[in-house]
Amino acid sequence: MTFTVLPAIDVRDGRVVRLRQGDYAQETRYAADPLELATRFAAAGVQWLHLVDLDSARAGGFTLQPLVRRIVAESGLNVQAGGGVRSADDVADLLEAGVARVVVGTVAVRAPDEVSGWLTRFGAERLTIALDARQHEDGTWRLPVAGWTEASGRSLGDVLAAYAGLPLRHVLCTDIARDGMLSGPNLELYRAIRMLAPDLELQASGGVRGIADVIAARTAGCAGVVLGRALLEERVGVAEALAC
Repeated sequence: MTFTVLPAIDVRDGRVVRLRQGDYAQETRYAADPLELATRFAAAGVQWLHLVDLDSARAGGFTLQPLVRRIVAESGLNVQAGGGVRSADDVADLLEAGVARVVVGTVAVRAPDEVSGWLTRFGAERLTIALDARQHEDGTWRLPVAGWTEASGRSLGDVLAAYAGLPLRHVLCTDIARDGMLSGPNLELYRAIRMLAPDLELQASGGVRGIADVIAARTAGCAGVVLGRALLEERVGVAEALAC
């Protein structure tokens, strides 16, 4: 299995930011311009970029199509993008803008039957389902939606079961408690998902501190890892991450 490193660029108000545990009130802003940062990643050998529209993640309506077009044209990167994707028209719009894979979160959790039609229409290679989880006191993993601001009432196991037998290939999973915290990825969570759905190509996200965590995610069976704060704060270098 090919292992993919995906630097993450989260955009809010046109700026590169990182949130702590998905909390919009706990934002760190970075000086880099999103386009300049993307071209820098490409120059270092990166092939895939994970781009998130934080302004739209809560309310819907992805707004970064102009940025996507410039990133694709000026860097040649394959862009995986999401944030606010709520309809088939949204998916088609992002693909037309040059996105290689569209990330679908809220609708993927709330309406798997609807998203199954999108998988058939657009193809399994064009969609990534985001199953971002928060563990409750009873040990169950629940999947909040709308930029992680609303409870869905759905569990990780239930939603994975809803996609069994469908042409789903790419899944992105973030342990929300570890997102932006530099506390290490939740390898036990990823191993559990691999046990439940071994045919999926799983992307790990949240908590990566350094190169050892990148290697650990690959060893746990993940097909890729999303790197945010660790790259932005140079706790891990692009070249050493790609060497994995």
